[in-house]
Amino acid sequence: MNAAPATLDHAGIAERIPHGGRMCLLDALLSWSADDIRCSAVSHRDPEHPLRRGGTLAAPVAVEYAAQAMALHGTLCAAAGTTPRPGFLVAVRAVRLRVPRLDTVDSALIVSAQRLAGDPGQALYTFALHDERRTLLVDGRATVILNAAP
Repeated sequence: MNAAPATLDHAGIAERIPHGGRMCLLDALLSWSADDIRCSAVSHRDPEHPLRRGGTLAAPVAVEYAAQAMALHGTLCAAAGTTPRPGFLVAVRAVRLRVPRLDTVDSALIVSAQRLAGDPGQALYTFALHDERRTLLVDGRATVILNAAP
């Protein structure tokens, strides 16, 4: 993979994470560093969203948006010329749902994740989803195991 870009569109994100087709929920990489990432998404308003149930997109789906941002972060942080290490979300903790649904949010979602700690085998992140007015919608912590067999 070439040097990591500063920003990406939906197609660029889809090339870097294992979530293909409609399951790639992120629309743009806004910014990133070795410690954090910010993305945006508008897929939550899609009536054909693959995670809608009963016509609604429940707030817990925010964890999937955050997991995709963390996966993208991992690929961006991989050393040039190396294959990014696959990761598996193994735990979420202290998740606070401040809204019942995501499909009623009328602006883009801003998805952020910050890597707090880690080593070659695991990473601990905090994550948050806001609307464009910076209203906090969902936040929590996640543990990712790297290079584990599925």
